[in-house]
Amino acid sequence: MVDILLVEDNKELSNLMSKFLVKDGYTVCCAMSGEEAEDFLLKDKARLIILDIMLPGIDGFAVCSYIRQKGDIPIIIISAMVDKESKMNGFQLGADDYIEKPVDIDILRAKIAALFKRFYDVHESAALLRSGDIVIDQDSMQVTYKGKELNLTIKEYDLLLLLIENKGKTMNKEYLFNEIWGANSFSENQTLTVHIKMLRDKIEEDSRNPMRIKTVWGVGYRYEEI
Repeated sequence: MVDILLVEDNKELSNLMSKFLVKDGYTVCCAMSGEEAEDFLLKDKARLIILDIMLPGIDGFAVCSYIRQKGDIPIIIISAMVDKESKMNGFQLGADDYIEKPVDIDILRAKIAALFKRFYDVHESAALLRSGDIVIDQDSMQVTYKGKELNLTIKEYDLLLLLIENKGKTMNKEYLFNEIWGANSFSENQTLTVHIKMLRDKIEEDSRNPMRIKTVWGVGYRYEEI
């Protein structure tokens, strides 16, 4: 399952919107036609649909009707068809919102957030911890970075969560080690250094010049949000 299925045949616009949505922590799948969108929904699921109307082949209205027959998935239509009849048709077919093109990306992001909150309730916001491109789902213990799931060990997950929960604070090595491995652990303190390196390899653009997990020499580490 992805968070958002984006159905838009303008590749440049699709890439631009995807970039912003992934930065907000959503997983995004893009479809360039109505047929491609319907094929995706036959095999997989999405939590929200962003849907253009003027598509090659099956138009967005038909896709909207198809989606609504499958269930109560939130649908946001984005379209250059701004006449009253088109808008009324979109809402009658089950769209939850209708945004005129050119799309204001900040308005779109706000509407997406509102629909997620309305459909999936406030529990999600408590379970999800966001830090820039990093999203931690504390219910499923899954971590995504730039929309892609990270394969973390339990200790890597626990360490990353602890660092993000204390962002901006310098945490000494002994405290971090005791919190993750326990004061009575048979592991060596060097284990912390190894796990910090593994985390940097997964969440830093350049692990040799880390921007998130900073080393505070002689003390420990500090997580900075970017």
